[in-house]
Amino acid sequence: MKIRENYTCPLELVHDFVKGKWKTILIFQLRKGTQTFSELKHGIQGISEKMLIQQLKELQEFGVIHKTSNVGYPLHVEYSLTDRGTKLLEAVLIMQEIGVTYMIEHGQTEQLEQKGIVCTNQIPTKK
Repeated sequence: MKIRENYTCPLELVHDFVKGKWKTILIFQLRKGTQTFSELKHGIQGISEKMLIQQLKELQEFGVIHKTSNVGYPLHVEYSLTDRGTKLLEAVLIMQEIGVTYMIEHGQTEQLEQKGIVCTNQIPTKK
């Protein structure tokens, strides 16, 4: 996906940065710090290798993530958040909190606990 030349507002631009099923999840996953392609692939249930490559490429083009390739065999590639990505992570964490609260309100605590989010007294905490 390319950045368009004309936007009606800044939110429209940011929406293009993160739209799609996987980009916010990738940003959330990189909150832990630098990760390899393999770590990202194993940490995100349901994403195909092809889709992961595409989404990482787009996030890199938007300046949200940084890709570092280390020479040698086998090739070792790592991904990390840029300053823009770290800023977006703040928004993603708020979105995560809203989603957790909604799931608690609708009795979906089992799904949260499967993801390692403990819901004691209706207040979510990470295991």
